Amino acid sequence: GFDFDTPLNKITAAAKEALLNGTGKEKLDVEYAQASGRSVTYKHRFEGLMSMLKRYYNETTSNQIRDWVESFMTTSVCKECGGGRLRKESLAVRLVDAATGERWNIHDVVRKSIFDARDLFGHITLTPRQTEIARQVLKEIVQRLDFLLNVGLEYLSLERSARSLSGGEGQRIRLATQIGTQLVGVLYILDEPSIGLHQRDNIKLIKSLKSLRDLGNTVIVVEHDKEMIESADYVVDLGPGAGEHGGHVVTSGTVEDLLENSGKMKRVNRVTNAGGNGFPDSLTAEYLRGSRSIPIPDDRRTGSGKYLTLKGAQGNNLQKVDLKLPLGTLVCITGVSGSGKSTLINETLYPILSRELYESRVVPLPFASIDGLKHIDKVIDIDQTPIGRTPRSNPATYTGVFTLIRDLFTQLPESAIRGYKAGRFSFNVKGGRCENCEGDGVKKIEMNFLPDVYVLCDVCNGKRYNRETLEVRFKGKSIADVLDMTVEESSALFQDLPRIHRHVKTLLDVGLGYIRLGQQATTLSGGEAQRVKLATELTKVGTGKTLYILDEPTTGLHFEDIRMLLDVLNKLVDKGNTVIVIEHNLDVIKTSDWIVDLGPEGGDKGGQIVAVGTPEDVALNARSYTGAFLNATLGERPGEEEKGVRIKNKGGRVKKH
Repeated sequence: GFDFDTPLNKITAAAKEALLNGTGKEKLDVEYAQASGRSVTYKHRFEGLMSMLKRYYNETTSNQIRDWVESFMTTSVCKECGGGRLRKESLAVRLVDAATGERWNIHDVVRKSIFDARDLFGHITLTPRQTEIARQVLKEIVQRLDFLLNVGLEYLSLERSARSLSGGEGQRIRLATQIGTQLVGVLYILDEPSIGLHQRDNIKLIKSLKSLRDLGNTVIVVEHDKEMIESADYVVDLGPGAGEHGGHVVTSGTVEDLLENSGKMKRVNRVTNAGGNGFPDSLTAEYLRGSRSIPIPDDRRTGSGKYLTLKGAQGNNLQKVDLKLPLGTLVCITGVSGSGKSTLINETLYPILSRELYESRVVPLPFASIDGLKHIDKVIDIDQTPIGRTPRSNPATYTGVFTLIRDLFTQLPESAIRGYKAGRFSFNVKGGRCENCEGDGVKKIEMNFLPDVYVLCDVCNGKRYNRETLEVRFKGKSIADVLDMTVEESSALFQDLPRIHRHVKTLLDVGLGYIRLGQQATTLSGGEAQRVKLATELTKVGTGKTLYILDEPTTGLHFEDIRMLLDVLNKLVDKGNTVIVIEHNLDVIKTSDWIVDLGPEGGDKGGQIVAVGTPEDVALNARSYTGAFLNATLGERPGEEEKGVRIKNKGGRVKKH
């Protein structure tokens, strides 16, 4: 026998079998302890841990439990079909090239990338009889593969699982499908189709959208990409700012109208329909015109002189890549779509560091060795996932400033008289919160077969607290009033309280002055959630040995938002930390200290490091697609020939490059 304290290696094979797969028909004595202190013994069959986990997974409606069970699962290739998904009889049917004699079954074909499949079906030689039969089928196959190639998806394999696709990839597949239908008179709406696209592939995407237009359709694109905006026939620019500072059409018309007449439209009063003062100049127009831009830094950091070195990374399409990262710098990982960027950083480097620093169970993809771990004490992946999934989660609670605000209200004279403690101002525990909505401010209505609907609480009207709690005020504001303030307003309110103001100021610095402190996390965009996380990191007192990883942080960001994002990233690096950014945006790439460019292509033709160095070094690399676009961007810098670029070394001296 064994108990819960017995080490696994001391349990017999038979006991392990029973533990994992159950006892079958055999019943075990199970002792239950009752509340009275007595114990009762019953006989039960034990189903086994494996069966128990399967049952939980199949029967639960909780995503949390399903995620927990999935942490014990791994994916392996079926031994019977070798991943072919079909019976042997089906896999025995083969396509034969009459000229070369090469043979492929359907599994061989779907394992190919879209590029290779197009090459196969475009050049296969068939007998005259086979050609007559297959002509129309081949034409349709080639045409559909061409549509996928034209939206920059040549690196995907035909058998790629749909759930493994990024949002941008899924959207471009649907776009290719629509182009293939040849419909006319349709209104298409696309939300940031350029997500995850390299500049080279972005040009292909724009051509595809224009082909949809030329068929007689209307295409509406919500986009921040400069090339996409400049390619549009008509532009509608909203603003002038974000949140409460936006919501107006600043200007609309052709790109030429945007550049020439921006800021001349009159604000129209929504109630009286009377004209008002003109809007300030459109930020979009200023960046397109070049009167406002993200500057190329004069100084490029060389870091602390220490390195993190990963050798022999060979997961997915990586070809035994050796990666050497200078610590204490802003590093950009670039390359065409599918070149292996996420595989190298998110699926290899990050899991390695998580296992070493936090004993994480995430398994990294294959690699040979890693060196330099002693120079890092934390690794943080700052992504665009929500900061919370319930109405109680908000920027104030996530950043920790709400704890300080509650302490402030606890110290007020009125609270002292009433004996209120910090828990009184929490909406997570009973006492001061509204019990009708349990501190949510809203009531959830479950809809069968539809997403849940939230309605304002009819008792507290969204204030979260009961009447007695709301009677305690700071400068005339109740705690509900504070949560309903924008970050800008709260910055002014708490300017004399350094600890609170420091937290609020960081939210202001990352460009989130328009959001409310108590705004529900579920209403924040991915970009806003990411900047809340960045602001939280800025308030922490670090050791200067943290490694931050961001995967395409510019998703959903305007030029001005990107400028503020870069300011934040540079502040993190200036503290001695290392920031790794996987990015296609040239404004981010050109301001980085170090670039690692993967490629040269995507899929099987990628997985190599093509170029390494400063942006100026990579711009001169003839093999790098990123370098070609970067060369044009760096060439726009005024006075480049005379000034050169200064590289700041760790000794603080500056050298010409």
